[in-house]
Amino acid sequence: MVDLLLDAQALLGESPRWHAPEARLYWVDIDAHRIHRTDPATGATETMQLDQPVGCVAPRVGGGLVMGLKDGCALIDAWGGVPRAFGPAVLAGIAEQRFNDGCVDAAGRFWVGSVTRDKSNPGAMLFRLDPDGALTPMLGGLLTSNGAAFSPDGRTFYHADTPRHALHAYAVDPATGALGDGRLFHQFEQGKGRPDGGTVDAEGCYWSALWDGWRVVRLSPAGEILQTVEMPVQRPSMVALGGADLRTAFVTSAGKDLSDGARAAQPHAGGLFTFRVDVPGIVQPGFGG
Repeated sequence: MVDLLLDAQALLGESPRWHAPEARLYWVDIDAHRIHRTDPATGATETMQLDQPVGCVAPRVGGGLVMGLKDGCALIDAWGGVPRAFGPAVLAGIAEQRFNDGCVDAAGRFWVGSVTRDKSNPGAMLFRLDPDGALTPMLGGLLTSNGAAFSPDGRTFYHADTPRHALHAYAVDPATGALGDGRLFHQFEQGKGRPDGGTVDAEGCYWSALWDGWRVVRLSPAGEILQTVEMPVQRPSMVALGGADLRTAFVTSAGKDLSDGARAAQPHAGGLFTFRVDVPGIVQPGFGG
């Protein structure tokens, strides 16, 4: 059963991240330039207003957040702080690109990718931000870098290029952060939803939110769809696993660019939703910088 936790009316809700020590869910509204912090027990939500799009956030080991903004990455030391740039502003001067989805690996490195507005130009990239501020290009030729997540042993990296309806899995060296060979993990059928944000559970299965697909799916490590959860909104954008037992799925969604008819059919578009799962998630590591 899918429940509405918060009727947030987000334009582009994204990047849910469970913060276990705080028992709070962090998430963003990219187009509204906001970071939210929600208490799932009450629905009470605090908001930070930024002056530019914020594509993704993740907790830091020492407190605060790392985030992907319009031109580059930034840090805050505590809730409400002013973001300060961290690492090179690799997207500065590229008006049609901004940072989008990201996640942290077990060594505390932040993997963050960009998105391009021009879907005929595969100019987006995936980068790895190390704790010392070094930013390394990892994948190129992308349209929308999305769905970044690691297997429980840290040896497989999952990644989506959303407009191509494709999920890929890459071998990764947990010690060095080097990517190895990639393979097609799952190709979704055209016109039935595109893979957006995702996460991995304790059994190594991958959860994917399908943009324009009205659903969230769970895939086996072999890429087979094991479970489908129908959503009351057209554009679920990302799923995270959290709560006290890591068995609550939190799903963000988007409400922008909907026709009047579509809006009437999904009045809670842009909301934050939850449902229970049988297999818990894994504790997400913090950024080491």
